[in-house]
Amino acid sequence: MRKQNFIVIGITLFLALFIINSNAFAISQETEQLLKILEKKNIITDKEAADMRQEMESSSQAGDKEASEMKQEIESSAKAGDKEAHDAGITSLLGKWADKIHPGACIEVEASYEDYNFHDPSVRDTDTSDFVLATVEIGFDVDIAKHVKASLFFLYEEDDTEFDVDQGIITIDGADVVPLYVDLGKMYIPFGMFESHFIRDPLTLELGETNESAVVGGFRNDLLEVSVGAFNGDIDETGDENHIDNYLASAVFTLPETTVPDLNLTAGVSGISNIADSDALQEEATATIKNHIGGFNTFIIASLLDKYFFNAEYLGAIDDFKAGELSFDGGRSYRPEAWTIELACGVTDSLNLAVCYEGSNDCGDFLPEKQFGGCVSYGLFKDTSIALEYLYGKYENKDTRHLMTTMLAIEF
Repeated sequence: MRKQNFIVIGITLFLALFIINSNAFAISQETEQLLKILEKKNIITDKEAADMRQEMESSSQAGDKEASEMKQEIESSAKAGDKEAHDAGITSLLGKWADKIHPGACIEVEASYEDYNFHDPSVRDTDTSDFVLATVEIGFDVDIAKHVKASLFFLYEEDDTEFDVDQGIITIDGADVVPLYVDLGKMYIPFGMFESHFIRDPLTLELGETNESAVVGGFRNDLLEVSVGAFNGDIDETGDENHIDNYLASAVFTLPETTVPDLNLTAGVSGISNIADSDALQEEATATIKNHIGGFNTFIIASLLDKYFFNAEYLGAIDDFKAGELSFDGGRSYRPEAWTIELACGVTDSLNLAVCYEGSNDCGDFLPEKQFGGCVSYGLFKDTSIALEYLYGKYENKDTRHLMTTMLAIEF
C-alpha cells in the first residue's frame, strides 16, 4: 500500500509540475483538485497538502520573478540589438559617403562706420553706421568617382546678395592618368586672384571679379596651371545675337617648395575678352556696348617663413569704353583699371597685422582713386577670428572717405 501511495504521489506531483510549468509556475485549478482528491483518499494528510501548496506557491512566485527578469533581459537585449542594428545601418550609410563629402561654411558679422566728405561745398557731408550679417556661405565638395567631382556653394550677403547658388561645378579630371581637367557650371572664372588680408575686398576684385556659368579646361600640376574657357556674358555688342562669345585664358606659376627654403611664391597672368561682364561693371554698363572691351590681370603673391606676406595685383581694361557706356564716366571715354599692394606680418600664431596701398584710374566715384589703410586680426578660438580695419580713400572728383570696419568670423 505504501509503495502504491508513493507511485500515486509521484505521478500526481509529475502532473502537478507539468501543469505548473505549462502555466508559468502558477497553481492552477487542476492542481488544487488533485490535492483535494489525494486528501480525500487519505493518500496525503491535510498538513502534507498544506505544505505542498505553500511550496508550490513559493516556487510559483520565484518562477514568476525569474520569468519576469528573463523577459526584461530578452526585451533589453532586443532593444540593444535594434539600436546596434540601427546604428550599424546609419554608420554603414554615412560610411559610404563620409570620405567623399567635404563640407564647409563661413559666417561673418560686421559693424562699420563711414564718414564721407564731398569736395563740392554745396553738398552736405554724410556719416553712417551699420551692423550687418555680411556673409553666410555654405557648401561642399563631393568626390563622385575617381575622375568626377562636384562643388556646390550657397551665398548670402545682407543688402547685396539673396541666398542663392553661388557656385555649382562639375569637374572631370585625369587624376593619376593625365594632368588635364574641365570645369562646367557656375563659377568664379580664373580672371584675377584677389588675395587680401583685409576685411574689405581689394579694388581689383571690386572691378574685375566675374561669376558666370562657363566651361573652363586646362592643364594643372604642382608647378603650372594653364586654362582657357568660354561663357555667354550679359553685356553684348550692339546688334549682336545672344551667343557664347566671351573667352578667357589664364596661366599661374607656383615656385616649388624646395627651390628656396621657407619661400612660397605664386605669380600669374590672365585675360578676358569682355571686362564689361565683371559682376560690378555689369551694373554700371549700358545693356549693350559698341565693342567688347578686353581685360588684363597680373599678380604676384609671396610669403617668407609663413610669417611675412606680400601681394600685388593689377587689373584693367585694355581699351576704352565709349562715352556714356559706363554710368560713372561723366560723358567721356574711360578705360577703368585698379591695382593693390599689401604687406602683412604674423606677429604671433594668432595676431596678424597688415597695411595696404591701392588705387584706380578712370573709375570716377565708382572706386577710390587712391586708398590706404591698416588691419589687425586676431584668432580668438579655433576657427574663430576678429578683425578691425581702417581705410582712407580719395576719389577722382576729390571726395574723401574714412571707413572703419570690425568683423567677427567663423569658418568650419
